[in-house]
Amino acid sequence: MTTTRPLGEPLNRRDGTEKTTGRARYALDVPHDGLLHGAIVHADVAHARITSIDTTRAEQQPGVVLVMTHLNAPTLKPTARPTLVSLPSWAPGTMVNYLNTDEVFFDGQPVALVVAETLDQAMEAARFVTVTYDELPSRVDMMAEEKHSELVKPAPVGIYTGGKKGDAEAALAAADVTVDATWTTPEHSHNAMEPHGTTAQWDGDALTVWDGAQNLDWTKKHLQKKFDTSRVRVVSPFVGGAFGGKGNVWAQTILAAMAARELGRPVTVALTREGVYRVVGGRTATKQRVALGAGADGRLTAIIHQVWQRKGTMGGGDDQTVSGTADLYAADSILLQQYGVKLDLVPNTSMRAPGEATGVVALESAMDELAIALELDPVELRLRNQPTKNPMRGTAYSHHTLPESMRLGAEKFGWSARTPEPQSMRDGNHYVGWGMAAAVHPAWQFATNLTLTLSADGTLLVRCAFHDMGMATATATAQMAAHLTGIPESSIRIEYGDSDLPIGPGAGGSGQTASIAAALIKAAADLDRQLENLMSNGGRTPAEILTRAGRTSLEVKVGGDTGLGAVRGNVGFMAKLIRDSRKWTKAASGAHFCEVRIDADTGETRVSRWVSVFDIGTVVNHKTATSQLRGGVVMGLGLALSEATLFDPRRGRIMNPSLTEYHVPVHADVPRLEIHVLDDPDPTMPLGILGAGEVGIVGVGAAVANAVHHATGVRVRDLPITLDKVLPN
Repeated sequence: MTTTRPLGEPLNRRDGTEKTTGRARYALDVPHDGLLHGAIVHADVAHARITSIDTTRAEQQPGVVLVMTHLNAPTLKPTARPTLVSLPSWAPGTMVNYLNTDEVFFDGQPVALVVAETLDQAMEAARFVTVTYDELPSRVDMMAEEKHSELVKPAPVGIYTGGKKGDAEAALAAADVTVDATWTTPEHSHNAMEPHGTTAQWDGDALTVWDGAQNLDWTKKHLQKKFDTSRVRVVSPFVGGAFGGKGNVWAQTILAAMAARELGRPVTVALTREGVYRVVGGRTATKQRVALGAGADGRLTAIIHQVWQRKGTMGGGDDQTVSGTADLYAADSILLQQYGVKLDLVPNTSMRAPGEATGVVALESAMDELAIALELDPVELRLRNQPTKNPMRGTAYSHHTLPESMRLGAEKFGWSARTPEPQSMRDGNHYVGWGMAAAVHPAWQFATNLTLTLSADGTLLVRCAFHDMGMATATATAQMAAHLTGIPESSIRIEYGDSDLPIGPGAGGSGQTASIAAALIKAAADLDRQLENLMSNGGRTPAEILTRAGRTSLEVKVGGDTGLGAVRGNVGFMAKLIRDSRKWTKAASGAHFCEVRIDADTGETRVSRWVSVFDIGTVVNHKTATSQLRGGVVMGLGLALSEATLFDPRRGRIMNPSLTEYHVPVHADVPRLEIHVLDDPDPTMPLGILGAGEVGIVGVGAAVANAVHHATGVRVRDLPITLDKVLPN
């Protein structure tokens, strides 16, 4: 077949009109007869036993039909801890068996659910639930509990948490020039435009949930286990942002399903904005030591990156905070370590580029310090230390264009006009600073099933349970299908967002588009073969071929096996990934260039100019890809300048659980972001795609911090960079 529409065309997103006109129905917009509403009562202690819970007044409030606590909730199966086998489909956000225990494991844990005819009635009644506790010893302050940390063992594949090459400490001691410092980053909370919410409905033993899910298959499997039924359907037509926060199953989904089964009516549990902070995990805080040693020529001889971060006592994963350091620069001796400490806090979870977003802050800030010590330009230092193969694993780079991105970014920004001395570019009452940093994020793939159905009218239907959380996946899928089949994009329909469809990839790790592409390649090849078999009847176009063969449609499937066949398929897919990881290092990369202006009297910091250049492999849609990258930079500006979840170090309570006090960037905080993409396919990835969702945030914090130092001479190693930290001495 011939290509009718090239990849990369900046088509408008397919759901744009629906979303901008308000016609798009998100999970909680779907109407249901007899719908009830639930409101969560949250614990206000970090670790305790419930000694009494009085629901009498709440039950007497107008409209209340149920107050569910651990005293009357149905018994659910306990959540098993993940194993190497279960990890690929391990979905719970926490190990807490909601309302099946009298023990509280973190401040914010649900201790009751009030269900009423209206949301207002449920929320009002929830105020009257009275809980008393016997408080237990708790650990809630990560820095104070560092002594309890444990070394994270490196995983054989997947999340990268450490490794060793040579004697890095000895090499550091022998180096001509060194940098050895500590950086800290705070907790970050999820604030997607659409807060978490679920509607659940039972029909006999069949459960359907409408949920803003980020991984339909994980959610479905977890609910099947939790409620002991094979008949689960998850519907997620639109997702109003997720960024990792909707990749796991959180309390509202379980509680909605519990209440709906008890009452025999559909129940919605929608988290308030504060409820998201209390119940849904966020990005872990970090303490990071980065030490660099170099010769007088600027060549790195030692790299040390040690990280301390936390988990919850009842769940949470390890961010791959040293992953970027493992990929970016060459040195003969490297030590990468991560330590974890368990705290009585809401379990942490994935948040855009989990690990790289914070780890590269410390690494790229240290590289800036080293450039100053060596009296080298920061771009030149990075160029001198580019590896020819992966510094830790020794694998070949499938695609290594970071030097090109840095050179192009410097040219577009006008970097050559930068004077190197701090405070040398003052403009009136403003200190002006220029900074830069590199970015990297691994390219991932996930097992994907789909079907293609070609009809005699010339239309093509693609069915796959993937997600569109705002990044226009349906649009990109149609463009890829058009490219591979020769059928016009306008004649292609996409069905997605429903677990009854063939199992799709989760929307995480920047791997969804490449995963869908791999399945489309197989399906399109199979469709081609079947059409060729029918060509003896005549016809030039696919529609003519089917018509002359007396067929109304032709369907091909990729995957779709169940039982042992599905297990074999997944095992084969994982085996291929492991083989690839031993041969190639695959990653998206890029470079950021930043200008800041800082008021000399107040310390107010404004980012005034920005240029980024990225290599994301093949660009499927220039408009939507650059939009994703731009969004990553904006999120990185929040990480750099304003975002911090503040915990009471004595009680473990989040003190700023709202957008009034947790500050995300607004339009006034963001300059025009100039985004460039190389559009250079990676030969080892499906259609050459590396992924665009997460690399945009990586390195942003360091670029801003480096610009702040250039402007003021003040090196801020404790994010966010607030005005009290930047005023020159």
